[in-house]
Amino acid sequence: MSTPAKRWSAQRLRRWWDLHWRGTLAWFAVAAMMFVAGIELLPRPSNGTEHDTVEYVVIVGVTGLRWDDVTPENTPHLWNLAQQGSIASLSVRSARSLTCSMDGWYTLSAGARAAGDDEPVDGICPPLNGEGVEPDPGGTGAHIATQETAVNRNRSQNKGAEVGALAEAVRCTVAVGPGAAYATARPTGRVDTYASTLPEKPERAADLLSSCALSVVDLGALPETPQRASAAARMDAELARVLAARPPDSLLMVAGVADTEAPPRLHAAIADAPGMTGGWLSSASTNRPGYIQLVDLAPTAVQALGQPLSRAFQGVPADVEDDRPDDLAEAIEDLADADHQAKAQHSTVGNYLMILTFGLFVLFAVATPVLHRMRRGHGPVGITPPSPWTMRMLVGSAVAGALSLPAAILSDLVPWWRAWNPFLVFMVVSVTITLALTAGALLMPRRRTPLRLMTIVSSVGAIVVAIDVLTGGGLQLNGIAGYSALEGGRYSGLGSVGFGVFAAGLMMSAGCIAQNTERRWRPLVIAALGTIGILIVGSPHLGADPAGAIGLTAGVCLAAVISTGGWLTFARLAWATLAGFGVMLAFAAIDLTRAEADRGPLGRFVAGVTSGTSSGTLRAIAESDVVALATSWLTVLVIGATGFVGLVLLRPSGGLKRAFGLYPAVRGGFVGAAVASVLGGLLDGSGLYAAGAAAAITVPLAVIVALRVLARAQVRGEKRRRRIVTVGGSVGDRSS
Repeated sequence: MSTPAKRWSAQRLRRWWDLHWRGTLAWFAVAAMMFVAGIELLPRPSNGTEHDTVEYVVIVGVTGLRWDDVTPENTPHLWNLAQQGSIASLSVRSARSLTCSMDGWYTLSAGARAAGDDEPVDGICPPLNGEGVEPDPGGTGAHIATQETAVNRNRSQNKGAEVGALAEAVRCTVAVGPGAAYATARPTGRVDTYASTLPEKPERAADLLSSCALSVVDLGALPETPQRASAAARMDAELARVLAARPPDSLLMVAGVADTEAPPRLHAAIADAPGMTGGWLSSASTNRPGYIQLVDLAPTAVQALGQPLSRAFQGVPADVEDDRPDDLAEAIEDLADADHQAKAQHSTVGNYLMILTFGLFVLFAVATPVLHRMRRGHGPVGITPPSPWTMRMLVGSAVAGALSLPAAILSDLVPWWRAWNPFLVFMVVSVTITLALTAGALLMPRRRTPLRLMTIVSSVGAIVVAIDVLTGGGLQLNGIAGYSALEGGRYSGLGSVGFGVFAAGLMMSAGCIAQNTERRWRPLVIAALGTIGILIVGSPHLGADPAGAIGLTAGVCLAAVISTGGWLTFARLAWATLAGFGVMLAFAAIDLTRAEADRGPLGRFVAGVTSGTSSGTLRAIAESDVVALATSWLTVLVIGATGFVGLVLLRPSGGLKRAFGLYPAVRGGFVGAAVASVLGGLLDGSGLYAAGAAAAITVPLAVIVALRVLARAQVRGEKRRRRIVTVGGSVGDRSS
């Protein structure tokens, strides 16, 4: 028999459950989602194929070698080696955006981005200075007199690159050709064994390449002239001699170590060894099959020899993924197509962002007088409001502006870079997709509230980017609104512009959805949707963008707090930012549990902090922010959009303040998008790239909501005037 106290406790519990069951279930759903996501983020075993160490490593460097040069007719030995070994596109980004010969050889020497003294002239790289290599009189070695100067220059300027780290990691090296001498010289300038060319006699060549564990061979450069094919054939004949002299039980790597002229290109990389056959080369520095960096070659060689990796290496050892097509011609065609896409993206993205910026400025200029006329038309003595067609055209233009970047992302589904005029074809495809998305958004049934249209438009960008990231980020790599493999900053996950599009779309759609719920549910709705976004952005297996995860966490926290009322304050911003850093530490802890070779950028950075080697990374982020701020059209867009919002939309005639008062959750979405994009971009070293992408979506949406709110106020004002006229009985006096 139950006591009165027990019955009273059960009644209190039942009463509490009746009041709070919705919130309890919602928080339980969020916790379950976080639990599932946490399981997803646990360390995964490496997909790479383990291979044994070898006794010898031979690296063959060819300046300018690309996959277009590899054919079974003109370069049969290179073709057969690619058929037997593993292949990839090689990013040769050094300490300079255009990697000339000496830059490439020094980068190989350091296992980090380094620079030589052969600066390009009018976009043309000078030939390698072979006179700097001084063979020992009567000896087998050589000396580079300028080596110590190069070591000190790179050590102090280029993220602490240690020229000579490759040679110091092994006991003995052999260099064939001047470029190889720069790659194998020790910090003092000493080259252990040097030959200007490979000996003609096969037995002497074999003895030379087997005299040390590491040999580097320079086979010259392929010129950007009509004689390129014949030069490639001669290079292939020299490669045949290297293959004949190759020691048994060896790793042979062939790489296009540098560019010959602007713009930069992707180059060819082949590795052949036990365990490196018939697959895609990959590394933890790219996290994408079929892509490695020049800085990965040195640690790959040292690991293959069974030696400990130098702490000076910025690259990581390459491994092999097994999903390469069986047909080598198909695989090489994919790699060559990636090079063409990267080249076209490099020359197209700046022009597109310039057109987008000026297009949005035109929208802002047209919207200003329209908003002013709508506000002035409210009172008893007003001016003529804009016509309905003017309103429709302005709303349609704003929708098209907000959908421009998502359309640019989708444009990469069409191979526009293969056309005779890539920029023109891209613009046609992008405009067509933009108009199609705009028509679909405007024709969808919507309620009387403007939130329906804003939800549709803002969700497009978030959905497009999320699907792309969840399916491998194919539209991000070398995409107009993504990142370029030529830049050497990111090869997988979510780029800065993509993050801006995703953050703005997620925050705005979350704010609009939350506004349509009860006030007490709004923070929970924004937190739930934001949690999904943070996991997509910050997961090492998905977006792999820890800086974006910090910014998005801060944005979600602020949006959730503001969604029920109030404004952005310094205290709220500080707490939200601390929450973002907490999320970053959580992702870092997960990443650090993985093997060192499988860690992402965040895990390697945190490990570097504990060992004191990440100061160069922090300096590089700051330098990248300055460069991005000074060279991007998105910076101009952010400045113009900020001025338009402050001087037009937030003034009494702008309508945005009225909209923020009516829709506090939408106000939280705007604030969250702004904070997330600015903070995430600056921490990522991309300046205002993300903020500019977010502004391209949020500011047109602000124009839409301001227009709709002022239009509704105008209708109510007109009804009020009619009631006044009816009561007063004097139409002329009240309506003039």
